[in-house]
Amino acid sequence: MNDNILEIRGMTVRSGVGSGPALVHDVSLDLRRGEIVCLVGESGSGKSVTARTIMGLSQQDRTLQVTGTMRFRGTTVSDDPARIAELRGRELAMVFQEPMSSLDPLYTIGSQLSESIRRKHGHIGARERRRRMLALLADVGIHDGERVLRSHPHELSGGMCQRIMIASALVSEPALLVADEPTTALDVTVQAQILELIDRLRTEHGMAVLLVTHDMGVAAEVADRVAIMYSGRIVEDAPPNEVFHDARHPYTRGLLECIPPLRGNRSIVLPTIPGMVPDPAVRPGGCAFSPRCPRADDRCASEVPELATTDDRRFACWNPLHASATMEMTR
Repeated sequence: MNDNILEIRGMTVRSGVGSGPALVHDVSLDLRRGEIVCLVGESGSGKSVTARTIMGLSQQDRTLQVTGTMRFRGTTVSDDPARIAELRGRELAMVFQEPMSSLDPLYTIGSQLSESIRRKHGHIGARERRRRMLALLADVGIHDGERVLRSHPHELSGGMCQRIMIASALVSEPALLVADEPTTALDVTVQAQILELIDRLRTEHGMAVLLVTHDMGVAAEVADRVAIMYSGRIVEDAPPNEVFHDARHPYTRGLLECIPPLRGNRSIVLPTIPGMVPDPAVRPGGCAFSPRCPRADDRCASEVPELATTDDRRFACWNPLHASATMEMTR
């Protein structure tokens, strides 16, 4: 039985029209019910563009051209922007990385949550609406709900605002939650609490979750599957144990080696990946990672590797690694 909530095939997002540069190129990805997939990569890899396209937001931008196929619960929605708009805020929900810019500073939390409830349930009585809001806040770990509902966003901490954004997304009881770097602006303690919250809610509600992050530690903490993205393409996709212990793509290995070790007192110089993610407008021929890759050869510079599938993993590399990675998962 196919339990995929979302199926993406060949998603490409170009800037401008016609032959403009591809911000995201030929992305294929599945998300199953109750599964957390972490989309990992450096800034500029195309992670947020992918997330916004899943939500149907890139399709509303006239400067972007979106092609490919997207199926939601078995129904093709990629050629029906009105259908995606209908799903957004109901079956599809998104949490953005900066809650203070997502919440309206002029309105109380109560009035903003009320709007989300009205969108899902229509006009219901004030008492029932307040009961639902307090229950939502309790669900995300906010137990002084009466005070929070009276507060404006600037009167609350970043972690509290992020919990409110998650509560707002859960109003619709979505089948898919897209979280775009939801812990970036938070300290490590609050970050751990938010990740634990997302993990608990996906279990309780059976949601699929696409968690966009640049942090391999976050992926190790919660992911059921990790998709590594570089220069607009997915270059490796596998369960976290395989990614962390047996990375096949040199870019994945490079990201792992940049993680500071947790043991030992001796000072070390952390390895870095030389260079930067290329501008889509001047992306090199062949493998986009080849100018930064220590294993690159002439073929890498001239031919784009296909995303090959072996067992339960996919990777796109002409010279894949085979030795087990020495990094240890932090799970």
